[in-house]
Amino acid sequence: MICFYDSKIAKKEGGLNYLKSITYKNGMELVYYLVNTRIMRAIKLLPIWVFLGFAVSSCYTEVIIDDEIIVESPRNTAAMLESYDLWYIDINATTGNGDVPFLQQAFTLTFDRGVLWANNNLVGLGKTGNGLGITVGYYSPLNGAVEVDHDVDGLWLFEIFVVNGNIIELYHSGTNTSYFLQGYQRNSFDYDQVFYDNIQYFLQEYTLWEKVFTSEAGALNDFDEETYLQFLPISGGGIFRSSIDPAGIPISQVQWDYEGEYQVFDVRHDPTFKTLTLDYDFMGNDYFELYVPNDNTIELYHPDSGTLYEFKGRGFQQYLKSVNGANTRKRIKQQLPVMDVKRKRQL
Repeated sequence: MICFYDSKIAKKEGGLNYLKSITYKNGMELVYYLVNTRIMRAIKLLPIWVFLGFAVSSCYTEVIIDDEIIVESPRNTAAMLESYDLWYIDINATTGNGDVPFLQQAFTLTFDRGVLWANNNLVGLGKTGNGLGITVGYYSPLNGAVEVDHDVDGLWLFEIFVVNGNIIELYHSGTNTSYFLQGYQRNSFDYDQVFYDNIQYFLQEYTLWEKVFTSEAGALNDFDEETYLQFLPISGGGIFRSSIDPAGIPISQVQWDYEGEYQVFDVRHDPTFKTLTLDYDFMGNDYFELYVPNDNTIELYHPDSGTLYEFKGRGFQQYLKSVNGANTRKRIKQQLPVMDVKRKRQL
């Protein structure tokens, strides 16, 4: 008799819980133990002895666990969470209508012997905390679950399910929301790719950007007059503001002259090439090639005029400690639109 558990078959059978067997001509009996995955969430994770009970009655038994993980103890839960240096939060894979604030904000989590780390910012990504980010709270492993005590957001209880070898699901029943985390070791984690995949959030991590350089090459155009840019974290879209105030004045004294929409684009066949449009009523969508030489500088190349502008970030915003909502940002499920253009700047 061969016994195995298959959650996919259980779903196809209407989510019932029962044994199903098939006997072949050679006498071998195939037994399915069908389990409703929704009920598994309600009762958390089945202990290993449930499956071992089937094994003792068989001469040859193979147990195959599909889609779910069986965790016997808090010690095993801790070992699994700590088996990777970094867990990348795939925000676009999130399911459910609610959200967990600190998971919506972070790019990565690290479970380190009871201490929870997070990379909440792209500025300093790969360097802050030796690549782990900053400490944001504590966690307690349980039977197939983990309780997180976040410094700002308080206590949260998550059930844990394994999707495959390096992907886990954290399910929060209170909001009926699932987050999917991909595990990596620090020495193989592609920090640059994470940066470019989320570059729209990088623009929001400084209170404003001050223009410090304009190339002599290039035709005169209206954007030459701009001194400051600001990119606001608005869910579902982007708002920018601009100012022609003198350079070097305190941030609090900058007066914003214009407000419009902006959009960051991917470029087909070039994952590290990004473009930016700024919607000015008086000159339409101004199009730029976007370059990031370091995490305090952006360069905007204006193909229409051939002018290169350099901006420095001022007023870095570290996302963690605000409890009044003024210094918060959350990632949302989105795919950047794609442009089919060629790079015009000569590098």
